[in-house]
Amino acid sequence: MKFPVLNINGEEVDTVELPASVFDSKINNGLMHQALVRQLANARAGTHKAKSRSEVRYSTRKIYRQKGTGRARHGSRRAPIFVGGGVAHGPVVRDHSVKMPRKMRQAALRSALTVKAKEGSLIFVDKYDLDSPKTREMRAALDRIVGDNSALVLLNDRDSTVEKSVRNLDNAKSLRVNYLNIRDLLRYEKVIVSLDALDTITQWLGA
Repeated sequence: MKFPVLNINGEEVDTVELPASVFDSKINNGLMHQALVRQLANARAGTHKAKSRSEVRYSTRKIYRQKGTGRARHGSRRAPIFVGGGVAHGPVVRDHSVKMPRKMRQAALRSALTVKAKEGSLIFVDKYDLDSPKTREMRAALDRIVGDNSALVLLNDRDSTVEKSVRNLDNAKSLRVNYLNIRDLLRYEKVIVSLDALDTITQWLGA
């Protein structure tokens, strides 16, 4: 599977052969969904909390006498049926994290990359040639490369020039390849990969 390699001006300068073990693997929609649910669950803080009737601060005296009022028998204003009372079966602080084996997570990434490759949504560039952080220059470069589509810009290592240039764009995000995840792959329409980032992906996910 061959793809063209572009420069920052959107001109084709070379071609690259993609390894079939990563970019032409079996597409498993269920596995991708499982990986996405896991990532979203692990991002939850789990700090939600509602007070039960035992935690609400209220007087403990019986609110009215047991008999003779014609009303139902009640002993506490902290009951969930009263305004200001506790919440029945409310949320509690808990851990929402979900475990998933590493090989399954890698297989989900291979499936997502295969989908992107088959859709033609992968774009490879030789390097990000920017002299200084300029949002205007990065916007112009992305317009030439991906048009109006949203873009995930993959970096092999920390590059403050590119990261600062992409940071203020509302339809693009820069991401180091060692943080590659299923949510960002599925969220953005185009994925821009530098050649050194491609080498890292191949070593990481290649069978």
